[in-house]
Amino acid sequence: QVQVAESGGGLVQAGGSLRLSCTVSRIRVNTFPMGWFRQAPGKEREVVSCINSSGRNTYYDDSVKGRFTISRDNAKNTVYLQMNSLKPEDTAMDSCAALNRWDLCSTSRAAYWGQGTQVTVSS
Repeated sequence: QVQVAESGGGLVQAGGSLRLSCTVSRIRVNTFPMGWFRQAPGKEREVVSCINSSGRNTYYDDSVKGRFTISRDNAKNTVYLQMNSLKPEDTAMDSCAALNRWDLCSTSRAAYWGQGTQVTVSS
């Protein structure tokens, strides 16, 4: 019944920017912390960023800190990931998820997943 849908992925050259969006249906998104995760071909899924329900607290993996910004607009039931200074190693399937607790930014806290949106960064 809960539906999570990502959009905004695409092909961009190194140094460029993309903004990903994650919309949530059937629930009030402001009742859930949210996270962005990514998985490159042949690699394990890894944490990118998380944001608490109010948007006042955030977490970033060291690999994206200073380049990516997570935000949310609870009135639109939407969470965003602004990605700047993109690198080829950022190429991955990016997925967002509603988390069941704000104590750890981890896939273990994910309760509802989106289908993913592909980010490809060319050199």
